[in-house]
Amino acid sequence: MTTTDTMDGGRDTAGPARPRHPAEPADLAEPRDLAEPRDLAADLLTPEARRDPYPFYARMRSESPVHRSAQGIWYLTRYADVEAALTDPRLSNDRDRMTRAYVALGGDLKAFSRLTDRLGRVMSNTDPPDHARLRKLANRAFTARRVEALRDGVQRIVDQLIDRAVQAGPAMDLIEAVAAPLPMAVVCRLFGIPDEDLPQVKTWFSRFGRLSEDLDKSEEAIDQYEEYLARLIRSRRADPGDDLISALVATQEQDDRLTDSELLSTCFVLITAGDETTTQLIGNGMLALLRHPDQLARLRADPGLIRGAVEELARYDTVTQAIVRVVAQDLEIGGRTLREGELVYLFLGATNRDPERFEDPDRLDLTRPDNRHLSFGHGPHFCLGGPLAKLQAEVAVGTLVRRLPGLRLADGAALEWRPNPLQRRLSALPVSY
Repeated sequence: MTTTDTMDGGRDTAGPARPRHPAEPADLAEPRDLAEPRDLAADLLTPEARRDPYPFYARMRSESPVHRSAQGIWYLTRYADVEAALTDPRLSNDRDRMTRAYVALGGDLKAFSRLTDRLGRVMSNTDPPDHARLRKLANRAFTARRVEALRDGVQRIVDQLIDRAVQAGPAMDLIEAVAAPLPMAVVCRLFGIPDEDLPQVKTWFSRFGRLSEDLDKSEEAIDQYEEYLARLIRSRRADPGDDLISALVATQEQDDRLTDSELLSTCFVLITAGDETTTQLIGNGMLALLRHPDQLARLRADPGLIRGAVEELARYDTVTQAIVRVVAQDLEIGGRTLREGELVYLFLGATNRDPERFEDPDRLDLTRPDNRHLSFGHGPHFCLGGPLAKLQAEVAVGTLVRRLPGLRLADGAALEWRPNPLQRRLSALPVSY
């Protein structure tokens, strides 16, 4: 449920031309510095790119690293440009700016506008100073100690999921059996959501995911979920526990207090955002290992490599392929002028394969040194839930490798990737063991 999830959604990039900038005469042709020989961005919507986008990124980095699509959206694919952009205050993540940018493009904003209105002004769609205040308060509650304290519980959940899968037979869909149920179970424990409520929460989450298909049902699920969270918040305010909702409620006693609306929105986003991302970090990571038996054998022989291995798996096949910003003030990147109000896609997946930053970037190397990838962002919007996602991946991947020595892709497995080019998501991962 992040801004990134709503962008483009796999739709054809063909669309209305870029709206005329207020400073341009109405009859002026497209500015010369914006002209493109062809729209390389359109290639990212092809079936070939869905299966493997990285050759397309390499071409874009080489031919047009600061690329303007036919729809009028900028695509950045070099590590240095994206790293700098993630800390540049002239590139905004503000909800209202983002909505205006999509209105200017003439896109269908019904779902986007209604969803962002519901989420309110949370960390993921605000700029400083609001972002800094909300982030500081969330950091007080979402501490490294609290995350690490979950490790034993995560291990128990993973073992239970694997036990259940093994008892069912010699094959499984690894996404359905392990990668998908794990983050939901973990986040519910972190937030003190009772186990008996888990099926209902899962139902709400599945309806959120069908936002573009049935907006009314998705909004109904959001209403019900918000009412449920509001009841939990009232309960924790009356009787605090050792959970994250209680910790966030406690920040309301501090000077920089969260408003009730901000508290509800923060809980909504923190619980929701890490679910699919963690699932696919585990799924994409396991697929990479199964396709590289030398690295799988290396990890099996030395389980102590797991922490660095997860960092490399996150780099090698990035879940969040791109995040979105809007230009708040004209700026120049790579000799191109980006104008106020234009949208910018920062392709993290491309930066993580940039040979200017990573030696032999298309090679999976679980002991890769200086692995400062951008999979979880950079700068003020660095993913707050990144440490929790990596903890779950460490436990899940490490345990699967250790407990299932014969693990392999199922014979004849046909892998299907979901169509959104901004997210790298497997529909299923059939394996046998």
